[in-house]
This record gives sequence, C-alpha cells and structure tokens, in this order.
Amino acid sequence: MTDQSSPTFTVSPSDFDAVIFDLDGVITDTARIHSIAWKKLFDDYLEQRTARFGEQHEPFDPNVDYRQYVDGKPRYQGVKSFLASRGVEIPFGDPQDSPDQETVCGLGNKKNPMFLEGLETHGADVYQSSVDFIHQLHAQGIRTAIVSSSKNCATILKVAGLTHLFEVKVDGLDGERMGLKGKPEPDTFLEAAHVMGIDPARSIVVEDAISGVQAGRKGNFGFVLGIDRTGHPDDLSENGADVVVKDLVEVTVSQADSSALPSAMGKFADFAQQLKGKHLALFLDYDGTLTPIVERPEWAVMAESMRDTIRKLSKLCTVAVISGRDLRDVQKLVQMEELFFAGSHGFDIEGPAGKKVENQQDLNFIPLLDGAEKRLREHLTGIEGSLVERKKFSIAVHYRLVSDEQIAAVEKVVDDLIAAEPKIKKTYGKKVFDLQPNIDWNKGKAVHWLLKALGLDRPDVLPVFMGDDV
Repeated sequence: MTDQSSPTFTVSPSDFDAVIFDLDGVITDTARIHSIAWKKLFDDYLEQRTARFGEQHEPFDPNVDYRQYVDGKPRYQGVKSFLASRGVEIPFGDPQDSPDQETVCGLGNKKNPMFLEGLETHGADVYQSSVDFIHQLHAQGIRTAIVSSSKNCATILKVAGLTHLFEVKVDGLDGERMGLKGKPEPDTFLEAAHVMGIDPARSIVVEDAISGVQAGRKGNFGFVLGIDRTGHPDDLSENGADVVVKDLVEVTVSQADSSALPSAMGKFADFAQQLKGKHLALFLDYDGTLTPIVERPEWAVMAESMRDTIRKLSKLCTVAVISGRDLRDVQKLVQMEELFFAGSHGFDIEGPAGKKVENQQDLNFIPLLDGAEKRLREHLTGIEGSLVERKKFSIAVHYRLVSDEQIAAVEKVVDDLIAAEPKIKKTYGKKVFDLQPNIDWNKGKAVHWLLKALGLDRPDVLPVFMGDDV
C-alpha cells in the first residue's frame, strides 16, 4: 500500500472548488462485469459474421480492447469503435432498435441486459479509499459530482449505496437527453461544472480511462488526475493526465488556508472601480458575517453598531440577507423591516412592506423533513456535543462541540439517512451538515431569483455577496 505520509498529489481548497469523478474504475469496480458482457457480445457477433461471410476476426481482448475501444465511452460509441478496429461497419440504427437488430444501437442494447444481469449477480464493488477521499473533500468544503457514460449510473450508485456522496450526476441518459457528446469530448464534465456553478479551471477531473483524461484536458479543467489500476500509467499521462496514481489513497486534502484569500479591504480600490456608474445590490449572510462565529446558533446576536451600518447601507443600495436560518428567525434577529430576506438557504423569500416579493418552495417537503428530524435526534442522542437544529425547509446538524474522534460518527448518521431518503440532500457549512430537499435550489439560485424579481438583472447593477464560508 502507498505510504500516505508521502502523497503524490495534494488537493487544496484554495486552488479547487470541486472534484468531478468518473464512476467505474474510480469509485466502483464493475469493469470485470462490463468486460465479461462486452466479450460475450462481440465474440458471439464476430463468430456469426465468420459463419455467414467467412470473415476471420480476432476475438475481443478484455485487457487491450476494453481499455482502447470501450472503456469510458458511451455504449453505442464503444460498439462502433471496437467494430471499426476489426474492419466491420454496420448501420448505426436507432436507440430504440431491438437487441436482435444488426445495428450499432441493436448490439449496444443487447449488451446492457448482460451487464445488468452480472450486476444483480455480483453487485458493485466499491473502492473504499475513494469514498474516504470524498469525505476528506467534503470536510474541507470541496464539492463533488459524478460523470459517467453509463446509462446505468443511477442504478449502480443505488446498489452501492453511494448516491448521497454526489451533489450532481451527469450520466449517459442525461447526455442523450441533452444532446451532449460523449468522452473523449468534454461536454458531460462541462455540464456538471455548469450545474454546480463552478469554473472548470477550479475543478479537478478524476478518470481511469484514456477517453476520460482526454475529455478533462479538452475541457480545460484545472487539473486532470488519472487512476491507473491496470499497470498502464503512460496511457493516461500521454493523453492528458497531469498526475497518475494507482489509488486515491495516494492523494490528500489540505485544510483551507484563509490567509491565501485576498483581503476585501486590500482590494477595495478594485471594487470601487467596478462599482463606478452602477447600482450596488448587496447580499449578506448572517452567521459569521453580520455576527461572530459562536458555538451555538442561539448565541449569534447582531451588534447594534452592525445594525446601524446595515441600515445606512439600505438607504444607498439594495440590501438582502441570505441565511440558512428560518425566514422568521433571521428577520427577528436582524430587526430591519426595510430589507429583503431569504431564509432556509433561499427556500423561503420575502420582501419589505410596499415591495412585495415572495417565493416559497414546495411545502410537501415539510413532512419528509419532520421524519428525518426525528430519526436524527434518535440516532445522535448518544453523541455528546451534537446539535440538531430544525428549520422550516432544512435541518442543521451542528458538530462544533463534538470531539474530533466522534465527528465521523455524526456524519455517518447523516449519510445513512441520506442513503435511505434520496429526496433529501446534504450540504456543508462551518462545522455543520445541512439537510435540504433534494431539488435544484440554493442560496445562489435565491440571489438570481431576487435579482430578476427586483428588476436588478441588468448590466448597470453590480451584485455582491458577502459570506464567511464556501
């Protein structure tokens, strides 16, 4: 096993905001099941061609041909690529073709039931080192997504119990629906970064396939990390990987270094220049921004001097408070009716009197969160220092007062709940896990919604968000 004290590569939160993973060969090990299915499909078909046309073809090689022609590629592209290597050309057909049709799509559709049968029989093996690495990323506020050419991605994640680890999933079904080109083109990776709202230059692509590292390089991602589990590291490095490791145990995650961030006051002249001739729209977090960081949420009280400053600002520009707290809770704490407020991470939005702006997400999630809250309280009661804070549209699990040895136990309780209830997702704050409805909504979306609702989505408006965490 690689010595963890001498890592090959270290991921720093000051350099990267997200890591986008391939699935098979990186997180799960279903390559053997895929390879068996591909070999049976191609060998049977080539034997049929020998019987019909007298053609002679080399059978499918699970090592060479798997990596070269099908690994990491969309299924139909893999079929076409391998057949071309044997000098065989058949009509592409249509994705609706039946498995007995002699088309690229027909053969691809024939392979999928073979794979699913193998998956049901053998299950999906998981690389525990990869799961551990993802937990390290989350602990430092680095977000994660999964990108796979497989149309079975969701099934594999569910079978392996890994769905909750990824904020965003872009798979073969999504690619087909959206008309995205498969690997080695970067479309699916770029889509994942787009959905997360992350600059590809501040994202890492983790891949074990040649086509995957090629896609990462073509997409101009900040770093392409190759995983070589087959003894062919040069294949990955020569096709775009910046670093190649045998396993993610060789990669570490450093703690966020706040000193590496530029000082807002030190950059004030740049900010003033950007603001010239524009209207300022100021969005403020509450905890840690308008108040100091405290050990318990009820201790976060806004100072009168801060309140006076915000009141003066509100007379000069648009001011909104965007908080993870309940809407009524943050309104009560701020005590300024003239502001706009978005509570529950943007799920509950309201404007001041005379400027009616309301947006409330689906109330049907509330009973679901009620059940989750009950389960969390039952399972966390024995972990000293843990605190469950219920909000209207979310649940905060605080671990600031939990001993370092017990933090993993707190996260396991949260992860077990997420695995059992896919309609809830986990997000991260400072010493807190936030559980929210698993829909495409967050503080950033709330800011965009407010800008549009207030007619501030214009070139002459400079939106500024001030917060204290990722």
